[in-house]
Amino acid sequence: MKFGETFTEYLHGEEEWFLEKCRHVEYKKLKKVLKKCKTCNSTRSNDEHIVSSATSLSDSCQCQSCSWCDEMFFAELMKEVSDIAGCFRSRVRHLLHLHVATGMQRYMMSLRRCFTDEKQALLQEGQFLIQYITMNAIAIRKILKKYDKVHSSVNGKKFKLKMRAERIELLHSPWLIELGAFYINTGLDKVGNFKNSFGRVSCDYLNDDQPMMQLMLPNSIELEFDLTCAICLETVFNPYALKCGHIFCKACACSAASVMIFQGIKAAPKNSKCPICREVGVYAEAVHMIELHLLLKIRSKEYWKERMMGERSEMVKQSKMFWNEQTKHMIGY
Repeated sequence: MKFGETFTEYLHGEEEWFLEKCRHVEYKKLKKVLKKCKTCNSTRSNDEHIVSSATSLSDSCQCQSCSWCDEMFFAELMKEVSDIAGCFRSRVRHLLHLHVATGMQRYMMSLRRCFTDEKQALLQEGQFLIQYITMNAIAIRKILKKYDKVHSSVNGKKFKLKMRAERIELLHSPWLIELGAFYINTGLDKVGNFKNSFGRVSCDYLNDDQPMMQLMLPNSIELEFDLTCAICLETVFNPYALKCGHIFCKACACSAASVMIFQGIKAAPKNSKCPICREVGVYAEAVHMIELHLLLKIRSKEYWKERMMGERSEMVKQSKMFWNEQTKHMIGY
């Protein structure tokens, strides 16, 4: 079955109610744009006798830039990708917030469970989110490959780099790692009914020299995420993902940004740079990866306790130094 038909079935399947609230790739619409561009370039080539009769339609447009597609294709696709990334981020954030709810919110959720199966609803939401991001990522990959085939160009590949630069590449989102950690923390990896639809996640290397999280998504998409902090070279503890996508321990990121641990990462100066890519302004929108932190606490208890004690000790030390300096400044010596 062609992907276009598969994608159409997905849009009108069990998740249709879910997709009504979220943007998705207009796969058929974009293919029509390419088809028209392909026809126009073929006609122009024949009229000017530039291309021989043996040249196939797919090779008719040899240009590296196509004004029609530059205006209609990439602008539309960029908007769709941005909307999809934003929808995925907000829905995952809401899902994980419900999973790790505390205080009054947790109490209210416990009351709701008397009438509805709240856990089942959360698991179903996570399942749909995995399918949502996977199908749209495949649609984008397919349509960009089709673009390069029609135009005999590499502009589709360049667009992928642009998505990464804009932080909207769907399968490289830190929220996907959080969703994978949620998958394990809820025990979903041990439930047979969800393995085929949700995918498969493994994180059995937390105590090794190269801690990894492996995600086997639907349609045989395999992803690997390195969980090593590039500063301390240990498994990330109390991890934060910066806007650029790089993940660090909270203490390490604070140290790199020259702020105290108790002040937090978001207190970093605007000109602070990522220790890896050296990009400026990536701390203000840092994401606290609570599910990944919880996974580490469950899977590596001894390591987690050791790092927790070390972070608390360092935080107390920094707090004493900070307030001693503030006291000296206030009394004038």
